[in-house]
Amino acid sequence: MSRAEVTAGADGADGADGAARADGANGVDEARPTKADATKARPTKADATKARPTKADATEAHPTGQAAAPRPVRLAWTLGLFRSELSLTFRRWRTLALLAVLAAVPVLVGIAVKIETSDGGSVGGGGPDGGGGPAFIAQVTNNGLFLVFTALAATLPFFLPMAIGVVAGDAIAGEASAGTLRYLLVAPAGRTRLLLAKYAAALTFCLVATLVVAASALAVGALLFPLGEVTTISGTRISFSDGLLRALLIALVVAASLIGVSALGLFVSTMTSSGIAAMATTVGLLITVQIVDQIPQLHAIHPYLFSHYWLSFADLMRDPVYWDDLVKNLGLQALYAGVFGSAAWARFGAKDIAS
Repeated sequence: MSRAEVTAGADGADGADGAARADGANGVDEARPTKADATKARPTKADATKARPTKADATEAHPTGQAAAPRPVRLAWTLGLFRSELSLTFRRWRTLALLAVLAAVPVLVGIAVKIETSDGGSVGGGGPDGGGGPAFIAQVTNNGLFLVFTALAATLPFFLPMAIGVVAGDAIAGEASAGTLRYLLVAPAGRTRLLLAKYAAALTFCLVATLVVAASALAVGALLFPLGEVTTISGTRISFSDGLLRALLIALVVAASLIGVSALGLFVSTMTSSGIAAMATTVGLLITVQIVDQIPQLHAIHPYLFSHYWLSFADLMRDPVYWDDLVKNLGLQALYAGVFGSAAWARFGAKDIAS
């Protein structure tokens, strides 16, 4: 081979290598993004502002024409849940039957007192400290307003707490036994809000039940006995309007005395899926506490029982009012509500809902 051919071959190879290198370089340069391209691709503040949904967009997207407001919606849902629980509680025949029984107690007491005193006799016993009958029963014939105090003293140890125990004990367990608890939690209610709504409904029933007893007693007392100035336990006389105001205050204190029972019943209701078992357990615990409170040998624990200061409402009929036992009663009820309410929340929050 001549030198010219070798030279020509070398020149051709060099030319091919140079062309290939140039093409590769051009390809890399074309594939590599330049600073100008990166600047164009980077989103600017104006683009982010355009992409961000505005209040007007949220207003147009909302079906009611208003911007979404999570907190008001949540509050409205909680109030709606509470109204639903109230409606469910007071539409049940069982609840209406309990209220009817409570309203009948003052009627029976008033008729019994009227019959016993119809021949000029007197009703024996009675008083804030017990002895022969419910508190204030001896004063009923002189003033029908005292029938309110007597009826509340007669129903507070058993009838009122039993009714509250039935309603509170059935709050969660009743839903579980009916198979509706799971569906309630599927809705955006939440366990805490559902538990609070149940407890609020139970407390409302406490107030309504107490007012039913007081209103029935006032009506029967006005029909069967005279009304007028009220003689307090201290012996002083107050006007009928003042006595009526104290009767209302006593009814509120009696309703507040049932806060502990409501919390206890709610806690028991979270422990089982049987409504009947929860109601029976709550009433059984109530009876047990009442028995323990009457055993003198257990006097050391009496001040810690939720029923120990129940009859302290009689101190509102003193002049001046004795507040010591009243404050102890309300504080004890708040303590029971805090302890058993927290226990119910902890139990219900960790409970596996299967029904």
